Amino acid sequence: MTGTVELKPDCGPYGVWTLGPVTPEQAAAIEKLGYGTLWVGGSPPAELDWVEPLLEATNTLQVATGIVNIWSDPADEVAESYHRIEKAYPGRFLLGIGVGHPERTEEYVKPYDALVAYLDALDARKVPTSRRVIAALGPRVLELARDRSAGAHPYLTTPRHTAQAHQLVGNSVFLAPEHKVVLTTDAERARELGRQTVDFYLGLSNYLNNWRRLGFTDDDIAKPGSDALIDAVVAYGTPEAIAARLREHLDAGADHVAIQVLGERDELVPTLTALAGPLGLT
Repeated sequence: MTGTVELKPDCGPYGVWTLGPVTPEQAAAIEKLGYGTLWVGGSPPAELDWVEPLLEATNTLQVATGIVNIWSDPADEVAESYHRIEKAYPGRFLLGIGVGHPERTEEYVKPYDALVAYLDALDARKVPTSRRVIAALGPRVLELARDRSAGAHPYLTTPRHTAQAHQLVGNSVFLAPEHKVVLTTDAERARELGRQTVDFYLGLSNYLNNWRRLGFTDDDIAKPGSDALIDAVVAYGTPEAIAARLREHLDAGADHVAIQVLGERDELVPTLTALAGPLGLT
């Protein structure tokens, strides 16, 4: 079934993307600052038992997975977790799923077909399309996200990709790209942190192919990544400059931007605090 307007999750214009769960105290601080959703990445396990403490510590914050890996987390177990969380905290959990990377998964065979089968299994376990999104970069999976979920959660992309994705999926489908930030006006420091994070993805074909589609050259995407590539996927500068970069995604058609703060974990809340005003959250 194709997504419709009423299926769009209400995640607010900006959220926070983290590699692994944050503490309940950090979740409460994120909510207080006005961010609508906390995305937790790093292929969280199927039982999702870290979700309830975050929801218990907050009142309106959405919690989303960014993403559950279909190869390592059986659909039946994920569905059981979804229904447990939904019963306790109705409408506050968003299930993000994805196929991961062929270079990192021994069982990675026909990923599109595996993703379709996983969605079929979620359907059978009555996980609603309105409460799930798909990690999507290329056109085929973006179309699948449009047709079989509430929308798409692209990772490590640019506003140009957001515009192309929006044109493909249309206005009625939820589009929530992730974008990395470093709160510094030192370009070399920002690029250093950016390269530390992006290095892993410079060896993964799905990201390399996506960057090629966006016009980056083989030189740009060769390790350690050109300044042009790093500057495109990592926003840095003053809080106002970073906010302006993030708004480019909304201007390009995104419904929501998931902000990943690079650096030490203790920089998370201070950076989000600095950005909240320029983003219009507080």
